Amino acid sequence: MRERVQQLSENLGRTIVGKADAVRLVLVSLLAGGHALLEDVPGVGKTLLAKSLAKSIDGRFQRLQCTPDLLPTDVTGTNIWNPRTGEFEFMPGPVFANILLADEINRATPRTQSALLEVMEEQQVTVDGVSRFVPRPFFVIATQNPVEYQGTFPLPEAQMDRFMLSLSLGYPTEAEELQMLQRWQSGLKLEELQPCITPEELKELQHLCSQVKVETSVQQYILNLVRATRHEEEVTLGVSPRGTLALQRSSQALAFLEDRDYVIPDDVKFLAPHVLCHRMIPAGGRKAIAIVERLLRSTPIP
Repeated sequence: MRERVQQLSENLGRTIVGKADAVRLVLVSLLAGGHALLEDVPGVGKTLLAKSLAKSIDGRFQRLQCTPDLLPTDVTGTNIWNPRTGEFEFMPGPVFANILLADEINRATPRTQSALLEVMEEQQVTVDGVSRFVPRPFFVIATQNPVEYQGTFPLPEAQMDRFMLSLSLGYPTEAEELQMLQRWQSGLKLEELQPCITPEELKELQHLCSQVKVETSVQQYILNLVRATRHEEEVTLGVSPRGTLALQRSSQALAFLEDRDYVIPDDVKFLAPHVLCHRMIPAGGRKAIAIVERLLRSTPIP
């Protein structure tokens, strides 16, 4: 099954120019059964990445454009009266998909944002007391613009904690941007991208990732990093136990991508900024990335 992962990565590379680390991080979050938060300016390929991923796994893709007037039922779905049958019928919302792009998620109101809490954690939605499971695998890619804050609602800690990884695509290099122009002039278009893996195979890959071995010494290293954020004077809110699990699960997925059946400390070090930073609230205007990098330097490596 490992060759399937390589095929998936190569398939994404047919539409996404460069950004190998960002693509790998998204695949880590997908294989670990988590969700990804992309904090970046518009026009750098966030939507293209989500659509390419959905087509590559032959899954259903839905885009949720978040605005202040968006309602929770616009996310989860709602019951509508059918006069022909004389009964209410459930009309599913966009969360009933394999890949959900929540674009500019911080433009939705807190009430609407909360509609994603249950489905991101439990992969189900509850409407009028009835719970319904969404398709599996279920993967959320949410975006927010880190520059323009007018008319936005910052995500609460509980919502940020639902995302396994946070990352940024960033602008392409000059060579990559030139390659992008040449590719889109005569190369493959998104509509021509062919699936290379099925949702069922992806679920099997996720199971294989969960079987990657993590030695007790590496688990202790993960614990030391996470617990250090809770005792750091420059941090108002440290990383939760969900963050501890996310760091281990994502490290297992990264090891699997690297064709290993065991996790090494370098896996943890690479992923720690992407797993921990968005879960912390630094004090006094300090930067979370600087705190995590300092903790990585000071925490003994097994």
